[in-house]
Amino acid sequence: MTADEVVKRLAISIEKGRDTGEAASHLQKPNRLPEGKKRGPVMRFLSQFHTGLRPTRPRFHQADADLWIDAAIIFSAVILNALLGFIQEGRAEKALDSIRNMLSAEARTVRGGATGVIPGTSWYPGT
Repeated sequence: MTADEVVKRLAISIEKGRDTGEAASHLQKPNRLPEGKKRGPVMRFLSQFHTGLRPTRPRFHQADADLWIDAAIIFSAVILNALLGFIQEGRAEKALDSIRNMLSAEARTVRGGATGVIPGTSWYPGT
């Protein structure tokens, strides 16, 4: 897309920018990444088991020790997987919070022919 096409599509003037009143009317909510639903650590940990829990038909006819060893290995793997998922999800939430904070920069704009600086949460394409 060329610069002229962008100017035409956004209905702005390269020299004057967007009128201050018109820019304010376009801003219905701040231009920020949406906040995710926060869950506590217990719910985050328990949610790691959500996809792994499926009802199975128990086998009671095998009573030897091999069955208990297999069950212990599988249980250990499930717990280890849940712990790793819990840790990774916590790190991902912290990374998203950091990104949100980094994106709250300022932008240089032209409004009504005057150049100014506005907070990053107060602009959108064409302001």
